[in-house]
Amino acid sequence: MVDLESEVPPLPPRYRFRDLLLGDQGWQNDDRVQVEFYMNENTFKERLKLFFIKNQRSSLRIRLFNFSLKLLSCLLYIIRVLLDDPTQGHGCWGCSSQNYTPAKIDWSPIIWVNRSLPLWGLQVSVALISLFETMLLGYLSYKGNIWEQVLRIPFLLEIINAVPFIITIFWPALRNLFIPVFLNCWLAKHALENMINDLHRAIQRTQSAMFNQVLILISTLLCLIFTCICGIQHLERAGNKLTLFDSLYFCIVTFSTVGFGDVTPKIWPSKLLVVIMICVALVVLPIQFEQLAYLWMERQKSGGNYSRHRAQTEKHVVLCVSSLKIDLLMDFLNEFYAHPRLQDYYVVILCPTEMDAQVRRVLQIPMWSQRVIYLQGSALKDQDLLRAKMDDAEACFILSSRCEVDRTAADHQAILRAWAVKDFAPKCPLYVQILKPENKFHIKFADHVVCEEEFKYAMLALNCICPATSTLITLLVHTSRGQEGQQSPEQWQKMYGRCSGNEVYHINLEDSTFFAEYEGKSFTYASFHAHKKFGVCLIGVRREDNKSILLNPGPRYIMSSTDICFYINITKEENSAFKKQEQHRKNNESKSCYHGTSRLPVHSIIASMGTVAIDLQDAGCRSSSGPTLTLPSERGKDGRRPSIAPVLEVADSSSLQTCDLLSDQSEDETTPSDDDISTGLEYAKGYPPYSPYIGSSPTFCHLLHEKVPFCCLRLDKGCQHNYYEDAKAYGFKNKLIIVAAETAGNGLYNFIVPLRAYYRPKKELNPIVLLLDNPPDMHFLDAICWFPMVYYMVGSIDNLDDLLKCGVTFTANMVVVDKESTMSAEEDYMADAKTIVNVQTLFRLFSSLSIITELTHPANMRFMQFRAKDCYSLALSKLEKKEREKGSNLAFMFRLPFAAGRVFSISMLDTLLYQSFVKDYMISITRLLLGLDTTPGSGFLCSMKITEDDLWIRTYARLYQKLCSSTGDIPIGIYRTESQKLTTSESQISISVEEWEDTKDTKEQISYRSNHRNSTSSDQSDHPLLRRKSMQWARRLSRKVPKHSGKTAEKISQQRMSLYKRSERQELAELVKNRMKHLGLSTAGYDEMNDHQNTLSYILINPSPDTRLELNDVVYLIRPDPLAYVPNTASSRKNSFCNTVGQDAREETQL
Repeated sequence: MVDLESEVPPLPPRYRFRDLLLGDQGWQNDDRVQVEFYMNENTFKERLKLFFIKNQRSSLRIRLFNFSLKLLSCLLYIIRVLLDDPTQGHGCWGCSSQNYTPAKIDWSPIIWVNRSLPLWGLQVSVALISLFETMLLGYLSYKGNIWEQVLRIPFLLEIINAVPFIITIFWPALRNLFIPVFLNCWLAKHALENMINDLHRAIQRTQSAMFNQVLILISTLLCLIFTCICGIQHLERAGNKLTLFDSLYFCIVTFSTVGFGDVTPKIWPSKLLVVIMICVALVVLPIQFEQLAYLWMERQKSGGNYSRHRAQTEKHVVLCVSSLKIDLLMDFLNEFYAHPRLQDYYVVILCPTEMDAQVRRVLQIPMWSQRVIYLQGSALKDQDLLRAKMDDAEACFILSSRCEVDRTAADHQAILRAWAVKDFAPKCPLYVQILKPENKFHIKFADHVVCEEEFKYAMLALNCICPATSTLITLLVHTSRGQEGQQSPEQWQKMYGRCSGNEVYHINLEDSTFFAEYEGKSFTYASFHAHKKFGVCLIGVRREDNKSILLNPGPRYIMSSTDICFYINITKEENSAFKKQEQHRKNNESKSCYHGTSRLPVHSIIASMGTVAIDLQDAGCRSSSGPTLTLPSERGKDGRRPSIAPVLEVADSSSLQTCDLLSDQSEDETTPSDDDISTGLEYAKGYPPYSPYIGSSPTFCHLLHEKVPFCCLRLDKGCQHNYYEDAKAYGFKNKLIIVAAETAGNGLYNFIVPLRAYYRPKKELNPIVLLLDNPPDMHFLDAICWFPMVYYMVGSIDNLDDLLKCGVTFTANMVVVDKESTMSAEEDYMADAKTIVNVQTLFRLFSSLSIITELTHPANMRFMQFRAKDCYSLALSKLEKKEREKGSNLAFMFRLPFAAGRVFSISMLDTLLYQSFVKDYMISITRLLLGLDTTPGSGFLCSMKITEDDLWIRTYARLYQKLCSSTGDIPIGIYRTESQKLTTSESQISISVEEWEDTKDTKEQISYRSNHRNSTSSDQSDHPLLRRKSMQWARRLSRKVPKHSGKTAEKISQQRMSLYKRSERQELAELVKNRMKHLGLSTAGYDEMNDHQNTLSYILINPSPDTRLELNDVVYLIRPDPLAYVPNTASSRKNSFCNTVGQDAREETQL
């Protein structure tokens, strides 16, 4: 290979020294060539072209001058007509009058006119300038085809109007020759169009095509009328000798098709001109109107513009979506305009797709047509953002399309929209909805972000621990007045509907009537006494110098005057009026104030148009041993204290159990069992060492000391570490939680974390089995291998064998997650079809299974656990329709699966993002309740169950006092389950009791019906009473066959149907057992179809203090953070794996 360095000679030393000493000056004497660029633009023609055509501003001036020149020529023509007298003789310049009468028409007034010398001079000057400009522009725009320039209509008109005047300069006799100068109006129209185009280029703003088309139409119509007026007037100089006004009158009457006939053309040339002008109008004007109509329709589709004047004088928000569905639109509008201070806001919708028919019909309703503006456009185009006046908007809502097959692509589109809006309007607040958590860190700059999968999985997880958490959160984030169900005869619907009106509000403590008197007192003291006195539930605070919200900071937190208080109430304090309750009304309180068995004070809340009047009860502390709290007679047997300790104004550490939640040594930690030692199940507490995505909030959890090998995470396949192949073989002490999902997305990580949080007792941790359609990737397995008792299995809920292997027969909760592949369908509401049918199959096979289902559309909740002939479900359907007609945003709330927390739709949480525009703290509070964020010192959501030993407390107010005085917990609601004593289902046989049963059985059944409140579907085979009555009925039927042969046949057929139903259920049970035997599984854990559907459950958010506690009530609690007040002596316990601290916190609250 040739050495390149040897081929290139080095520079002489003189060059190197000269360059070093002189720098660039040493190159001055070298041979260099100066190159000039764009020399073609330095020619005279190019400079003229730049001035007359290319430069927008100079070209605009030329167009304006040309337009003025044409208007001046038309004005000079009108002046000439007004000064000319057609009755005088006419002829050439300096000649006597001449008459030309061929065809019996005197043509001399048509050929010659009387033009004064000054007027002639002005017209000649205008003609010279116009002709010179036309020739110059023709030369500059010449591109090689001369005929293309010559045969243009504007050029021909210019020749006709200008050349004859120039000829009269050299031939004076022709100075009185008629020249149709009025045709310059068409040249003026052409100049006006060019001027408008140059104006748009000069000011860099695009006017709408509608404006241009309207301008062209008006100018065309004016030119037609002006041409007809001038032509008729001139031709009739040889006829009726009409004036300009007479010609104007004739043209208007003719073109308007009125045709009075008082003014008519006399000679045939003028008649011919009228025919020509009408034909031209019939051709030109329809074309113009058609283009105008087309542009109008297109503008209606695109939505036009939001005016700058309105944007500066009125307030508006912008909603950016990929595709606008009617459900999404109505949810947004109903929630947004539910707040009184937003009634004057405008909503501008920016969507790239055309408005569909349903949305169009809704936006034509007067209620919305005056406040909602639809713009078809893209948020990525500055022109469309300018149309929406994004820079003047109060907020911008950017929503992802959850119905897309590729949800990641939908997130990417939302991210780009957020970036585009932030780039165009940096000061506009952004409210962004994102689908997948891994994309959240791209939009951290947004003011408020809601990640759908984060909230969805955290809510599903808490549903397994705190029942109906999804319903609780949904009711809290929806705006309601609590008037739903108040006309219903069912007492539970009245209570449930009234309590659903509670929402979260905030107020400064020093400005509050509710909490001002508790300054300097503990948080639990303020919360208890505010609930006792006003019926409001104080759940959290925020310091003035701190942005973090603390939910139930505990009894050691002292209230300050600058604190922001967050409370749950039927309305905010600013809309409340207060009146002192009279002393004498207390004596009649039991008679007039309470209704039914619920002991709810009917007078306590009076809702009227957003204002609530709250009766103030006596603030004095009543003795717990007084006559209002009579303890059960057997209280001495169990040794309970007959009283409840008062809530202290300042916390006393000796009387509180809150700090003991961390220091208490649970039995399994102090003395581990043999099973724990043999299996090595020793858990640590710390932060997960691996997170599957960026942006996840660190949560203190139960963890393993060593991560589990990936092979051991597979539930249904043995490995070298264990040989188990089904859930039963593991011998779990607690029941399973099964999650059926399509893929192991990063959001599924948020399902595991709340179930393994450090404050969950170790003894109560449920094994988690992920039933996945597709195998998980390694990154997800890396994240879950540190959590105890978390497994996965590849399978589907469509397959009975997969369900049996993963342990469905001894499962506490079965969570069915909506599959991404089925979220989109040709018919929108059919997206949930597969999920609903699969869950219905599970319900039929395992009727005792607790199933929690996620649906895409809330309207499909009515199909969950569907029975076609369930009378009670039909009654609830009618109630839902009535509530929807009344304008309720929560018409679906009375559906039993939703009320019980068995089904929810993530779209119901869209209102969380909308509500954050008014309540900027709602997203933070919801994340704290769901455990997505953990703020030091902030409490967490948990629950406790009321047992028979706790019924001595009797009322919700006494429970509130007991919790605040002992553990520092704050109750926020009750999950109540009521038994159904009689059902009305498709399997129930409706017969005449008076005809087939004796008096005793009749009375028994009547009393049986009178005690029940509600009913749902179930079968006779599950109720011994119904089965016994069926046997009695059959015996009586056999005795009375001869007398009632016709009715007996009908009853026999009904009985056969009932027997057929029972045999069908038995057949399903045999099918399940046979599959279990085939798989080698024990059938001992299979429940014999003990249907739990004869109960209904519902939520009471912040119930009245006088609400009676009932057996099996589940109370929602916000428990203080056990790590908030860790004593210094506990520091030795904090030095363990992954920052392990303390011991297990007790979940059950002992009263």
